Amino acid sequence: MFTRAEKEAIIDGLKQNIDKAQAIFLTNLVGLRSNDAVRIRKGVRDANGKLVITRNSLFERAAKGTKCEPILKNLKGPHAVAFAYGDAAAVAKCLKEAGEEFENIAKLKAGVLNEQVLSNAELVLLSSLPSRNQMLGTLLATFIAPVSALARVLNTIREEKEKATVTV
Repeated sequence: MFTRAEKEAIIDGLKQNIDKAQAIFLTNLVGLRSNDAVRIRKGVRDANGKLVITRNSLFERAAKGTKCEPILKNLKGPHAVAFAYGDAAAVAKCLKEAGEEFENIAKLKAGVLNEQVLSNAELVLLSSLPSRNQMLGTLLATFIAPVSALARVLNTIREEKEKATVTV
């Protein structure tokens, strides 16, 4: 049983997490072995996020008047909340992969991104996106492609001229 001071400290911490987070996801970790839950938490942490498990009433009190109030209101059963501070897609992907790996035990249930509640279809779409680093790499490769193609063509022309001068 938590004392009133402990509850207030937890609520204040949750409010700070809600305010800092770019996205918030509702999930569940009940039924997982301890090592698996730690691995999921580490994956979320590596994606610049945080996974919190506490009482539903504390989630609801912390969410009152915030962007995530609709998804944390009137919760029943065990839940965990993942906060994405940077790359929301990476945190969502981590939770989606955990759900697939553990037969939907750690299923993505709801989410809020930039103060907008996400539908199930939007959650699936967000969790299917490549991570920010992968998208930046693709963008960089797209920018570099014309320059590298030009360099290959010029190199081929140079090699052909060298061959022509050597054989004459």
